[in-house]
Amino acid sequence: MRLLAPSLLLVSLFVIGGMVFKTTAPRQCGTILPEDSIFVLTGDVRRIPFAMRQLRNHPKADLYIIGAGMPGSHKMKKQVTIESDSKSTYENALAIKKIVNEKGLDRIVIITTEDHMHRANYLIKQELPVIEIVTCPVPLSDMPVSKRLERWATEYVKYIATMFGIKES
Repeated sequence: MRLLAPSLLLVSLFVIGGMVFKTTAPRQCGTILPEDSIFVLTGDVRRIPFAMRQLRNHPKADLYIIGAGMPGSHKMKKQVTIESDSKSTYENALAIKKIVNEKGLDRIVIITTEDHMHRANYLIKQELPVIEIVTCPVPLSDMPVSKRLERWATEYVKYIATMFGIKES
C-alpha cells in the first residue's frame, strides 16, 4: 500500500517550499549607512518611490536605478545614476557587477519588492560573491491578497528555475 503518490509528494514539497520561500524573505530594510551605494531594480511602480524615500533619509548615499528602460546610462543629479540597458534580473545583476567593479565598492544595498528579493539577491551574490549585500525590500501590503499570492507564486517558480541554472527567467 502506497502512502503518498509521487505527484502528491511533489505538490506537497512545492507548497511547503513556497511557504518557506515566502516566510524567509526579508521584511525589514537592513541598516543603510550614510555613504552606501543603493541599487534599485526597476520593474514595479513601488520600487523607485521607495528608493527615493530611502535616499531622502540618507542624503550622502548614491542611488543607482537599474533597468530603467531608457537608452544608455544617465546621471539625474549628483547621487542618482540611471542604467537602462539591463532587461532582466540577471542582466540587472551584471549591470550592478559592472558598477561595483568600476567604483570599487565592497558593500551595496539592494532595493526590490519583497517577493523578488530572494532571486535578485541570489543572482547578485552569484556575480559578486565577496560583496556585502544589504537587502531593503519594498512591501506589497497595498496590493490585494490574490495579486500578492500570484506574484509570490510567480517569483517562487522563477527562483526554482534560477536554482537550476536558468538565469534569464
